[in-house]
Amino acid sequence: MEAAIVTTEKQQQDAFLIRKIVFIDEQQVPPEEEIDQFEKEATHFVLYDGARPIGAGRFRSVDGVGKIERVCILKEYRGNGAGKLLMEKMIQYAQEVNFSKVKLNSQTHAIPFYEKLGFIVVSEEFMDAGIPHKTMELTF
Repeated sequence: MEAAIVTTEKQQQDAFLIRKIVFIDEQQVPPEEEIDQFEKEATHFVLYDGARPIGAGRFRSVDGVGKIERVCILKEYRGNGAGKLLMEKMIQYAQEVNFSKVKLNSQTHAIPFYEKLGFIVVSEEFMDAGIPHKTMELTF
C-alpha cells in the first residue's frame, strides 16, 4: 500500500470515488454535504493497493491549524493498517508544511483509532451529516 498526495486528475477522481463509496453510498451522507466548497483549497490524499484506490482524505489550514478531513478506507481494507498508513502520510505532510498541531472531527466509533495515533478528544459530541462526532487534536 502507498499513500500519495494528489497531483493528477486521475488521482483526484480516485479520491472522490472512495469518498463516494464510503460516505455517500455506505454512510448515506448527502452528496452536497460530502463534496463542498473547500475541495479546491484542500490538499488531497489517496491510498492505493497496487493500482487500486482504497482510501482518501484531505487537509486544509483552518484558523492557523492543520485540519484533517474526509478520511475514509474501503470497508474490506479496514483493520489492516490502511488507515494508519494514510494518517501517517497526512500527519507527515502537516509537519512538512510547518504546522505544530492538527485537528479532525472524528465519527465517535473511530475515536479509538485516532487515539492510537496520539489524538485527544477536545469537544463534546456533535452531529455532522447525521453522524455523531467529536473534535480531536494532535500536537507535535
